[in-house]
Amino acid sequence: MIDGGEAIRKLALNVARYTGLAPLARPFVGGIGAILMLHRVTATPEKPDSVNRHLNISPSFLDAMIADMKAGGYAFVSMDEAIERTKAGGKGGRFATITADDAYRDNLTEALPVLEKHGAPITIYVAPGLIDGTADLWWDVVEDIVHASDSLTLATSNGPALIACKTPARKHQAIARLHAYFTTEVREEDLRTVLRELASANGIDVDASRRRTLMNWDDIRTIAAHPLVTIGAHTINHSNLKRLSEAGARHEIGAVKDMLGAELGAEPRHFAYPYGYASAVGCREVGFARDAGYASAVTTRHGVLRAEHAGFPHALPRLSVNGRYQSLAHIRTMLSGVTTPLANAGKMVVTI
Repeated sequence: MIDGGEAIRKLALNVARYTGLAPLARPFVGGIGAILMLHRVTATPEKPDSVNRHLNISPSFLDAMIADMKAGGYAFVSMDEAIERTKAGGKGGRFATITADDAYRDNLTEALPVLEKHGAPITIYVAPGLIDGTADLWWDVVEDIVHASDSLTLATSNGPALIACKTPARKHQAIARLHAYFTTEVREEDLRTVLRELASANGIDVDASRRRTLMNWDDIRTIAAHPLVTIGAHTINHSNLKRLSEAGARHEIGAVKDMLGAELGAEPRHFAYPYGYASAVGCREVGFARDAGYASAVTTRHGVLRAEHAGFPHALPRLSVNGRYQSLAHIRTMLSGVTTPLANAGKMVVTI
């Protein structure tokens, strides 16, 4: 998925890194811990040149990062323990907890062996609709559509819009245009229908990417039984909650507990907001997650954990560990806390 805040975070990282600010600032802004956010972990991505390739890191980098953080004094803990340590103000020492969104199969096949090596727990946030196929990995399908076509026609409020996508540069522009189209112009409730009509018109199997890259329920049951793994909720259909009515958003947040409980034998205690940025989650959605009874809920807002986050367990920031940051120097800089205020207009305690 194209991330509009990526450039700001990258700038903040580079400013902190090249000025030598990070190690000097760490005692003042380093916080008490961090929630790390992963998506895919594989040495062999199916689309190495994909626009979404930043969602992937290699298992070897995950291994190196955990080892480096442990050497730097971090204890890797479960999400349950992370919440308890936050409530205690970090008195047990610096800690980190690993999370992964969407339940990609490589979390089981390639990430889990690395986590076992280090005894590092992980929380995997599952959207049942993506697993069942009642929701789509639309950001992957968009790429497949664009790469299969020389031009596309979109139905917009101003009438049909022709999108040229014959050259590599045009394809990149078309993917960006389709991301904007599906996240701002198409109603959330209509996204699946519109996506499938566009895919069908261009000869694309919408389900192929999902079947190829995501776990099925047997995989999820297997990984859920592992002592290092916690399964969390990611709404039913990976919906942008801010674009739904109150009833729709509450249903996505609350009913997913029953669905995961029925499949796995236990309801999830932890939640991740899909997309997690400002146009996808705000105070309303945080209140819904609290009302649904989750012990925690995480955003994609960039930031380390501070003791003050004990008062905001349903609006917790994370540090994105992705393909653009496969550098131990970048990770150390983020963990120093210096990029937190740089990427959040000076805010030290990042919530929503």
